[in-house]
Amino acid sequence: MSVMPHEFYKRDTVEVAKDLLGCKLVRKTEGKTLSGIIVETEAYTQDDPACHAYRGETPRAATLFKHPGIAYVYFIYGMYNCFNAVAHPEGKAGGILIRALETVYAVKKTNGPGKLCKALNITRELNEIDLTNPASELYLEIGESVPENKIITTTRIGIKNGCDYLWRFYIKDNPYVSRK
Repeated sequence: MSVMPHEFYKRDTVEVAKDLLGCKLVRKTEGKTLSGIIVETEAYTQDDPACHAYRGETPRAATLFKHPGIAYVYFIYGMYNCFNAVAHPEGKAGGILIRALETVYAVKKTNGPGKLCKALNITRELNEIDLTNPASELYLEIGESVPENKIITTTRIGIKNGCDYLWRFYIKDNPYVSRK
């Protein structure tokens, strides 16, 4: 097991979003370890009108401005948590929404950001947890590198602004992807 180091997250947010495909998300909860392979991501940066950081360092977006390699967990639609890995070069803000996992335990569906948070019990209490610490309740491990010809690049889902950004990435033909 090798945890993703801080340096991995201190790069261009869009590149990190692609590089997270094939990595493993691990959640330790209630005496169990739940995990899955990341098969779908979306990038968001502060100059992107769909990003929470677009309007500056508001209370909601403050985590996106902090050091790379931490979790940004937020609540949407009054019922779902969403998990992001904070990733950006110095002086910027940004994060990667983890949209879908290929689980190794297949108990619950993880083909959508709300579903995967529910399945892995990822709550707002985990906001700002260090994702580079294997002793954390939530962290990311280095995974199998996904060849470029197996990565589909497309527009993001469920947003009103920045709809034309090609910042959604998923593994081709993977049945766990939220929507093709």
